[in-house]
Amino acid sequence: MAEAFFNALAKGKAVAKSVGDKPAERVSPLAAQAMREVGIDICGNKPKKVTAEMVEEADAVVLMGCPENACPITPEEVVCWQMEDPTGKSMEKVRETRDKIRSVAST
Repeated sequence: MAEAFFNALAKGKAVAKSVGDKPAERVSPLAAQAMREVGIDICGNKPKKVTAEMVEEADAVVLMGCPENACPITPEEVVCWQMEDPTGKSMEKVRETRDKIRSVAST
């Protein structure tokens, strides 16, 4: 969701890649539904495993749910967004997380 909001707001001036150390096999259907509700389609997105090269090439790294979900490969400077992982949670929780991400990404 964060990748999609960033890329929509950046309008091609920058690109975000959402990655993780244990990516799911596919985008969560609830996350896809929540994003469709705000006009963003993430159905074609694929979860990606983080690599050292990705982190080294990044201008910024944002971690969500820090520190318990901290990426095993981190540069010196990171931004931590304190957000609950909505995986396996209700649609209401997914929407809450979506709205928090949108709020932070818009600032």
